Amino acid sequence: MNAHPPIPRAVWVLGFVSLLMDVSSEMIHSLLPVFMVSVLGASVLMVGIVEGIAEATALIVKVFSGTLSDRLGRRKGLAVLGYGLGALSKPLFALATTLPLVLSARFIDRIGKGIRGAPRDALIADLTPPAIRGAAYGLRQSLDTVGAFAGPMLAIGLMILFAGDFRLVFWCAVIPAFLCVALLIAGVREPDAPAGERKVRVPIHWRTLRQLSRDYWWVVAIGGIFTLARFSEAFLILRARDFGLPDTYAPAVLIAMNLVYALTAYPAGRLADRMDHRTLLLAGLAVLVVADLVLAFASGLAGVAAGVVLWGLHMGLTQGLLATMVANTAPAALRGTAFGFFNFVSGIAMLVASVLAGGLWDAFGPAATFTAGAGICAVAAVLLAARKARR
Repeated sequence: MNAHPPIPRAVWVLGFVSLLMDVSSEMIHSLLPVFMVSVLGASVLMVGIVEGIAEATALIVKVFSGTLSDRLGRRKGLAVLGYGLGALSKPLFALATTLPLVLSARFIDRIGKGIRGAPRDALIADLTPPAIRGAAYGLRQSLDTVGAFAGPMLAIGLMILFAGDFRLVFWCAVIPAFLCVALLIAGVREPDAPAGERKVRVPIHWRTLRQLSRDYWWVVAIGGIFTLARFSEAFLILRARDFGLPDTYAPAVLIAMNLVYALTAYPAGRLADRMDHRTLLLAGLAVLVVADLVLAFASGLAGVAAGVVLWGLHMGLTQGLLATMVANTAPAALRGTAFGFFNFVSGIAMLVASVLAGGLWDAFGPAATFTAGAGICAVAAVLLAARKARR
């Protein structure tokens, strides 16, 4: 008997769908902070507001898409809609000439991400047995992250080729986005719901939420505090720019971060199937504290690079793990709702974190931003360790 069955083909396809969309998105997002500051004249606070609203939108929308997928009993259609909106938003970045237009493009793009995220994560849980669920989420996250560093690599090459023309690079990002939608439509077949499984009748209802366990809500609380400590990666790019990194090479920051993320996400997912989740999450929190402190007190690009590598390591250790913890603490019929509410709380935290990070940066400098992140992360680690000790 095979104790560890192979990861289903559809999970691999979903991973490559994520890869293609991340190539497209990161070609744009790795340049967007410097585009806003250098071309549109935005302040760091405004960058924080744009990024905070955009990322919070993606996470908050997931509560509705996840619950709707539970109500419908189907996941793929919502995922296609979400990826389709993401693809349709890409030309708007190339056309944007003002900050409100950039915000509009980011808003539509992140609505698409919010619509697809929870149904896709719930679909992976539907496709995989519990024994390999950590590996499945780790695999999808690894492939997603391969796209997240391939996109910035392409952005650098195209910025060199096009002599620093941001808009031409943004137009090129349209191609992988539409390829991603085609692959999802053609390559993934949704499994039939188990016979007799009860669907959620009302999208959001108090009685529905009461079916989610205390363990689930604990994961939500820790995830929300954790998100307060990890504001938008745009601030990593701006930190490197402070030390003289040219705009053309700004995507190198995300290349380094996502390379480490990609290399560690799948092994961390496999590790999550074999060890206590809280211990692994504590390790990820500790790494983020160190990353923030290194970035706060960096004296040059080498210090920023070290902080960025540690940031990528914490992402690899924690992002797939948190998805696994949500999946394992929620009933099968409510997985979409569970992922949705988890991301709703994380979205509010991300908005607060990014606006606070931008405000601290403008008022007191970048060291204040990263030191505050380290402090919040340390609080999350203490709460997690205290709960672990009580069990």
